[in-house]
Amino acid sequence: MSGPATAPPPVAHVRPPSPQADHATARNGADPARGAREVDNRAAYLAFGLAYVLGHGAAALTEGSAPLLGLPGWLPPTLLWSGLVAGIVLATIAAARAQQGAAAEVLSGRLLGTAWIAAFTVLFLAITGLTSLVDEPQLQSVLWPAGSGLVVGLLYLAEGAVRRNVLHYGLGLWLALISTAALPLATPGLYWVLAVGGGGAYVIAAALEHRRLAATA
Repeated sequence: MSGPATAPPPVAHVRPPSPQADHATARNGADPARGAREVDNRAAYLAFGLAYVLGHGAAALTEGSAPLLGLPGWLPPTLLWSGLVAGIVLATIAAARAQQGAAAEVLSGRLLGTAWIAAFTVLFLAITGLTSLVDEPQLQSVLWPAGSGLVVGLLYLAEGAVRRNVLHYGLGLWLALISTAALPLATPGLYWVLAVGGGGAYVIAAALEHRRLAATA
């Protein structure tokens, strides 16, 4: 005699994804299964590099007891901050493009973006308060170049650690070191160090970024 017949196991019915769900995913631009692309920092590196070379370079030529050029006083900071703002905008755009379709990376990207605004706001308050406290407004000509280099370097360190980008991390470490190590040089030595050391580092990083992107493609 044969044993009692056993009923086949129930078949799980998999419900196909609905067009409404696909439309919502496409509309939000976030796919949890898709990772973020690599951030292309070349344009931002070149913008920051030009800011350092032109801005700090112009300041180095016009500062000191024996200035080499008689440029207007407003020109060096204008060149510097124009390049810095352009670099921040280009870096933000590149990060946003790389994070399209990666839901897990959106929050970290937004936090890093607001960190730039918060860091420079804190730097402004610190320098303004310090120079007012000691009644030495001329200190701003030293604290702003060194402080901005330190802030950018620390932000690069954080971004490089989050994105696992060793080149970005190394550039941030270099900028933070030279910006603080050059403080005792005052002007125009500080400007020369930032123009050559900082601007040159950005140019080298832009060249190495091309190789890094090619290697990860």
